[in-house]
Amino acid sequence: MLELTQQPTVGRDTSLNSATLGSWTEVGDRCTLENVVMGDYSYCGADCILQNTEIGKFSNIAAHVRLGPTAHPLDRPTLHHFTYRRAAYGFAATDDESFFAARAARVLSIGHDTWIGHGAIVMPGLTIGNGAVIGAGSVVTRDVEPWTIVAGNPARVIRRRFPPEVAEAMERIRWWDWQHDVLQQRLDDFSGRAGDFIRNYR
Repeated sequence: MLELTQQPTVGRDTSLNSATLGSWTEVGDRCTLENVVMGDYSYCGADCILQNTEIGKFSNIAAHVRLGPTAHPLDRPTLHHFTYRRAAYGFAATDDESFFAARAARVLSIGHDTWIGHGAIVMPGLTIGNGAVIGAGSVVTRDVEPWTIVAGNPARVIRRRFPPEVAEAMERIRWWDWQHDVLQQRLDDFSGRAGDFIRNYR
């Protein structure tokens, strides 16, 4: 079993481009992260592509997940990228930087304590709330409310993860902001039921 440290753990053949990784984070093998911020304790499995995404703390991202996939220009005469990757084709000395800037501005926001299942795709510019769960193989095209479980293509609400009063209490407690030593001291409380947890820390 891999032992993590405060320093980020990055897998083999993984590419990081403008990526900021928090403490105790882990990025799997053969991943690509571009314009990504990953909060403390979050991780992604192997073969993920994450672009233009801000990820909260304690996010659980399974293998083969695609976050913030970039789009081709639907309003131009052609979809092909020779219109913005101009230099690669010898059409111009520089690329169409305004096009890439517009892409980067569509930031996907992933909340704290989220779970994104194997092979899911989450489109750019959305907000995935705290505590949300996205089922394996889902294609998410709309915002996901906090503490909600969605699945399917396109993803639809399956149910709430917690009753509203439990979800509200979790938001007030904000355990994801606790220091490492506090998490360690209270570790056993995380193995019980959510109701008992909020009674202890409300």
